[in-house]
Amino acid sequence: MIPFISATHSTIQSSTTLLCVWALCQAHSDTELPPGTPIIQLRLAGDKRKHYEGRVEVYYNGEWGTVCDDDFSIHAANILCRELGYVEAVSWSPSSKYGKGEGRIWLDNVHCSGQERTLAQCKSNGFGVSDCKHSEDVGVVCNQRRIPGFKFISSFTNSVESLNVQVEEVRIRAISSQRKRVPITEGYLEVKDRGKWRQICNEEWTEMNNRVICGMYGFPGEKGYNTKVYKLLAKRRKKNYWDFGVNCTGNEASLHGCKLGRKVELKGNTTCEKGMPVVVSCVPGRAFAPSHAQGFSKAYRVEQPLVRLRGGANIGDGRVEVLKNGEWGTVCDDNWNLKAASVVCRELGFGSAKEALAGGRLGQGMGPVHMNEVECSGFEKSLTECYFNRDALGCSHEEDAAVRCNVPAMGFQNKLRLSGGRNPFEGRVEVLVEKNDSLVWGTVCSDSWGTMEATVVCRQLGLGFASNAFQETWYWPGDVRADDVVMSGVRCSGTEMTLAQCLHHGKHLHCPRGGGRFAAGVSCSESAPDLVLNAQVVEHTTYLEDRPMYILQCANEEHCLSSSAATATPSSYRRLMRFSSQIHNNGQSDFRPRAAHNSWVWHDCHRHYHSMEVFTHYDLLSLNGTKVAEGHKASFCLEDTQCEEGIEKRYECANFGQQGITVSCWDTYRHDIDCQWIDVTDVVPGDFIFQVVINPNYEVAESDYTNNIMKCRCRYDGHRIWTYNCHIGERLDDNSGDYWLQQY
Repeated sequence: MIPFISATHSTIQSSTTLLCVWALCQAHSDTELPPGTPIIQLRLAGDKRKHYEGRVEVYYNGEWGTVCDDDFSIHAANILCRELGYVEAVSWSPSSKYGKGEGRIWLDNVHCSGQERTLAQCKSNGFGVSDCKHSEDVGVVCNQRRIPGFKFISSFTNSVESLNVQVEEVRIRAISSQRKRVPITEGYLEVKDRGKWRQICNEEWTEMNNRVICGMYGFPGEKGYNTKVYKLLAKRRKKNYWDFGVNCTGNEASLHGCKLGRKVELKGNTTCEKGMPVVVSCVPGRAFAPSHAQGFSKAYRVEQPLVRLRGGANIGDGRVEVLKNGEWGTVCDDNWNLKAASVVCRELGFGSAKEALAGGRLGQGMGPVHMNEVECSGFEKSLTECYFNRDALGCSHEEDAAVRCNVPAMGFQNKLRLSGGRNPFEGRVEVLVEKNDSLVWGTVCSDSWGTMEATVVCRQLGLGFASNAFQETWYWPGDVRADDVVMSGVRCSGTEMTLAQCLHHGKHLHCPRGGGRFAAGVSCSESAPDLVLNAQVVEHTTYLEDRPMYILQCANEEHCLSSSAATATPSSYRRLMRFSSQIHNNGQSDFRPRAAHNSWVWHDCHRHYHSMEVFTHYDLLSLNGTKVAEGHKASFCLEDTQCEEGIEKRYECANFGQQGITVSCWDTYRHDIDCQWIDVTDVVPGDFIFQVVINPNYEVAESDYTNNIMKCRCRYDGHRIWTYNCHIGERLDDNSGDYWLQQY
C-alpha cells in the first residue's frame, strides 16, 4: 500500500519533504477530539530508513521537535502509527536510532493507555518540558499495511500545499487484450483511495511520473503507447477520477516519495475534459521480457557487465560489485543512497531501488574497494558514470554497499509450493503443471536433486537461501493428490529464477524411484554462509618440498598423493607443492558441516574426524584447462583460527569439539599439515594454472558460489615454483573495466 506525499508546509525546507513521511494531525472521522486537545502534526524522519519507520517528530506551536524515549512504550507507538494511517506499530527504538533530531524536545515521559486517538491525548510532562537530549530521540517502526480509506485532513490550513493524502494501493490495470501477459507492462494507472479505485487525469502528467511508476513496478524504462486505443476505450467506460495530480522528479523510489500535484476539480463527465486517464507503458529488463529482443537493452549489459550483485537471497538483492582492471571489487557505503542504488538497479535491468543498504548488510566482499563517496544524479545509465572518490582510505569490507531492487511481478511463487513441512520454510517440493488441458500439482523426482536445485526453489518462493536439499520426504506428508511425479531430471546451475528454467526432461519423465516418499524436498533459510579463500595468502606461501614416502603413509591412505605413489618404495621421495589456505566466512550465518556429529568419519591414522570428506579441491591445470595434477583436503578440522575484532570464536576441534566457521572468522590450513599440497612428482616443467575450489560438491549451501574458486598463474622449472596473479572467481584479462576510472 503506497502513500502519496504532499508538498510541505511553507515553514519546512523542501529537502526534508523527501526524507519524511508526513502526517497531519486530525484523521478523517465523524467524531471530534475533546475540547482543549492540543493541535499537533506528526512525521517520521531520519536517514537510511523505509517510509514506515523513522524518528518521531511533532509539529506544535509553529515548530518541529522530537519525542524523548523516557517511559515510551508500544502503546504510544501504536497510537502514533495509527495517527499516521498505519494499522499498528511493530516496534519502537530508543537512543536516536534514526539519528539525532534538531530543535525542541516537545514531549517527555509519554504515557499512553492505547485508547487515545492522538499522541496529544497521552499523559506527559507537558509540551516543551523535558530534561532529555537529542541522543534520546525515540523512533518507531509501523506495520506497512495502511488503514483502508484512511485520509488525513490538515488542522492548520486548507491549502493543497500542506494537505497530505495517502492512498491504500496503486495498480497498472491492463486492457483485456493484455491481461494474460506476464509481466503486465502497460495499462491505466489507478489508485485506491477511500476503498475505491480511481484514475488520474493526465492533463499535467509528466514523463518523470512515468519513470517513477515503471521503476516501482520493477521496470528500468518507459516507452510510448498507442494513444488511439486508450482514448477510444476511455470514451466507452465510466471514469472515476482521483481529486489530485502527482508531481514527481523522477528520482523517487516509488510514488510515496512524490509531492501532491494540483487539486482536480471534479465535475462529473466533464472532469479532465482536455485529457484522459493516465496510461503507463514500461519496458522490462531483458531477463523479464517475453523475448530477449523486447528487453531494455540499454539497462542490461550482456556482453561485458561492469556492475553485478552478489550475496543476495532474492532476485534483485545483493552486494554491489564493480569491475576495474579485470578485478571485481566493492563499493564503500559513504554517502550511499537511493539515487545511487537506483542507478545500479536500472543498469541491471530491474526497477528503482527499494533500499540502499550499508554496513555490509548482505555480506562482505573480498579484494579491493573500488569506489567511495559515490554521488549520482539518479539519471546515469551506469554506476560507473557517477562521480566518486577513488581513494577508499578508511573503508573496509564492513562498509560494503548493497541494494534491494524493485522487480516485476512475474507470478513465480504461484507455480511452486512446499507441502507438509513443520514451517513455511521447509517441505516437499510441488509444482503446478498443465496436464490434459488442466492445471495439476505434482512432485519432483529426487534423482540428482541437490543444493543448486534447492537454491532455485527457495529463490523462486522468496524464502531466501537453501539450507538443505532432501531426496526423501516420507516424514513430510504432502497432498496425496499431488504424489505423482510431474518433473524429472532437474539440473540447475543455481542462477535460474525458476525451477522451470532449469534443465529437465520435459514431457518424457524418467524417475525409477517414483514420487511419494522419494519426492524432492528443501529447507530454506533467510541467511547463509559465504566462504572465500584469501588469494594473497596462497600466493605468498607456495613452495616445493621433497618428502620421503615412508612418512607419507597416512596421507597416502587418505588419497592425498598421485596414483604413482601406490607403487613407490618407502625410501623414495614425493615432490609436493605446499601452500597455506585462509578461508573466510563472509556470509551472514555460520558455516557448519552438513553431516551430524554422530555421522562424521573417524580416520585412525591421523586420529581425527572428517566432518566433510571433500572440503577443497586442489588442481594444477595446463594453460588449456587439462588437469595435470590434483589434490584434495577433507575438513578434518573446521574451526575458528582467528576472528575480526569483537567477534568471539565458536568452533574448536580440540577434544572432538563442534566444527564450523563463525561469521567474520576464518580457518587457516597451514602449509605444513598433511594433505595441504598438490603432488607434482610426475609433472614436467612448464607454465600452469593453479586452482583451488572450496566446497566443490556444494555439500553446504552458501549465499554465493562464484567466489569459491581461486586461480593463479604458476611456473615450474623443475627446481622452483612461482605463483602469481592469484584472484578469486573468473577473471577478465583485458582492460575492459578500466576506461570509466580514467576520467577521474
